[in-house]
Amino acid sequence: MERILGSQAYMKDEFPFWINRTKQATVAEHGHEFIELVYVVQGQGVHIFQGNHYNIQAGDVFIINPGETHAYSVEPGERMEIVNCLFMPSFIPDALLKELEITASMDYFYVHPFLKQDVRFNHYLNLNGLEASSVLTLLESMIREFSSRDSGHATLIRLQMVELLLLLSRYYANMQSHRIQRSSRQSERVMMARRISGYLERHFDKKITLQALAGLFNVSTRQLNRLVREEFGKSIFDLLHEIRIERAKRMLLESDEKVIYIATMVGYDDPSFFSRLFVRYAGCSPREYRTGSIASQKERSG
Repeated sequence: MERILGSQAYMKDEFPFWINRTKQATVAEHGHEFIELVYVVQGQGVHIFQGNHYNIQAGDVFIINPGETHAYSVEPGERMEIVNCLFMPSFIPDALLKELEITASMDYFYVHPFLKQDVRFNHYLNLNGLEASSVLTLLESMIREFSSRDSGHATLIRLQMVELLLLLSRYYANMQSHRIQRSSRQSERVMMARRISGYLERHFDKKITLQALAGLFNVSTRQLNRLVREEFGKSIFDLLHEIRIERAKRMLLESDEKVIYIATMVGYDDPSFFSRLFVRYAGCSPREYRTGSIASQKERSG
């Protein structure tokens, strides 16, 4: 049964904030009145958010807003350590945000697209390297301040929380930019691979070398093969052979030309090599393909 956790169990009205680093066990579905920021320090598990399951791992950052439900599942023998940071929306006063000139960017519910319920677990942050280190350092500093309760700890924690959210906003923006750039590069690679395929379709009967093709498309021979393999799952010459054999099939059915002539027409000077390729791609010899297809046509028409 779903539980609703009140803020009183964790924080006081005058300082609506709580933070802890803990080994996360399996936890039943629950909701709460406060905002919960989670950083996965190490290990892995499953986060159940609004009934949907998401695998989470070290470096993941996500936020649960008031009224949303979630749970954790950690397999026996698995270990997952997280930092839990709980706070009320009123924790950072509007006056402080205005003084820092960041009011417009610090709305907890909408400051990052990954906070929006419908998209954020498709776009949540996974940090590594210096970014992960910066976030964990800030969180650990807040944990120390929260535990010591030394003079000025409330102000320091509020300022560190602002810094943390601004860093997350920056990292998210960078991630989105990299994703767009990566998507653009992928689109360019797909277009290039299709242009190469189109060239082979149009010039299947010509002598084609990797070096000449690479020069034509201004890429290295290695890049050329990689582009085609990523898009079509085969090498340049496998693709070329398939195109040529498909053309040969049509010529065998649509003309009475000899096999040796058709081999030349589709770009092969060696008829025996052509026949071996034909068997590999078509499963039978050119003559068998022609006689078998003609026989099938007669049976259907009869």
